Amino acid sequence: MTTGWTVESVRQAVLTKKASAREIAGEYYKRIAAQNPKLNAYLTLCEARAYEQADRVDAMAAQGKTLPPLAGVPVAIKDTISTRGVRTTCSSKILENYVPPYDATAVVKLEAAGAVILGKTNCDEFAMGSSNENSAFGCVQNPVAAGRVPGGSSGGSAAAVAADLAVAALGTDTGGSIRQPGSFCGISAMMGSYGRVSRYGLIAFASSLDRIGPLARNVSDTARILQAIAGRDPNDSTSTTAPVEDYSLTLTKPVKGMKIGIPKEYFGVGMDEGVREKITAGIEVLRNLGCELVDISMSHTDYAIATYYIIATAEASSNLARYDGVRYGPRAEADSLIGMYRKTRGAGFGPEVKRRIVLGTYVLSAGYYDAYYLKGQKVRALIADDFRRAFGRVDAIVTPTSPVPAFKMGERTNDPLQMYLADIYTVTGSLAGIPGISIPCGKIGGELPVGMQIFGPAFGEARVLQLAQAFASAGGATV
Repeated sequence: MTTGWTVESVRQAVLTKKASAREIAGEYYKRIAAQNPKLNAYLTLCEARAYEQADRVDAMAAQGKTLPPLAGVPVAIKDTISTRGVRTTCSSKILENYVPPYDATAVVKLEAAGAVILGKTNCDEFAMGSSNENSAFGCVQNPVAAGRVPGGSSGGSAAAVAADLAVAALGTDTGGSIRQPGSFCGISAMMGSYGRVSRYGLIAFASSLDRIGPLARNVSDTARILQAIAGRDPNDSTSTTAPVEDYSLTLTKPVKGMKIGIPKEYFGVGMDEGVREKITAGIEVLRNLGCELVDISMSHTDYAIATYYIIATAEASSNLARYDGVRYGPRAEADSLIGMYRKTRGAGFGPEVKRRIVLGTYVLSAGYYDAYYLKGQKVRALIADDFRRAFGRVDAIVTPTSPVPAFKMGERTNDPLQMYLADIYTVTGSLAGIPGISIPCGKIGGELPVGMQIFGPAFGEARVLQLAQAFASAGGATV
């Protein structure tokens, strides 16, 4: 059984008829059957749909037609992204049997590019979490660090890619939920600028923050998946009209002379010393590539976690109000409408989702809106301004992805604040709306992956990918 497929190797195998798309999909389903009972990365498989798509790709190859860029590539989809006819649960009991009647735009674009959708991956319930321990259907195991979390909320997507149960995957990132799992599982994971990828069909957590993005085992595959799903969508008024660059053309350009900002606020108290050591070594790789390192200050960074958890929970409180037992989903019968709401949501939502709904409802309530939500929006603007000013001086900003490596299962479940602090370096880019990628940057003790984060200016995905590729090609993953 072949392992280590990439986007290009799959396409070439199908093109040259060394392997069919159906055979490659079958290989992945065999691996999933063998490993998923332990990893719990997939919640739902869609074999009939996958084989139908694989057969379409094989028919194109047999007829000598030009193959699309992702021809035959097996891809996994996070279970917060709608898939027509395929169960989409958000890892929540309240959507346990929900089957969407339509596909998310990102899924439509993937299949139009020839990708084969294998199934839906586990995640923190409604994408609320940093460890994938909040799923109603059990925790995901980290395939490269036994007994440790895979990160969250896109932990199932990260684990599936890291375990070679998919060539690539889609995740969603609200405050770090693509990048942090990528860091913990030792793979490449990217969040594009807000508006770069359509959110149509994404089941909302926090609408001004949510983004769909790719996870893959290398930067090139990450770029190819992002290329396929990016662009304007009339179904999403927040998607941008800014043109999508050809990321492959800029991927291998030299980075000599590029100015890299190193913000002091991301290297303070609380960072694991092993993480500090690896990121410091990674920065030296960039210096050796001819990059100019520039010390910068992002003065509002310390307020990012508080700001994020005000804005995100407020939006979650609004978005999740639709789950009331009336229009769809399970219903708990009661003697009154309010009683039915209470019993339905009490049984359907898990403790972390309930915590965030309560927090969000509180910060939006009369007498507290100005003190919390309005102030949070003002600080968000200041954080975004920090980045705008920084990008007036530098081409990119490099930080750790997480202050710690993957932590042990159960280590932080009883301490929500410590769990939230795992996102301290990722929420800033989310609030600012800019693109960011996490790429492997060595392993602590040869075992625990460390991720290095690269931020670029708004719609500067090509620059971020260019720097990430240069770092990876220079051996940055093994510093």
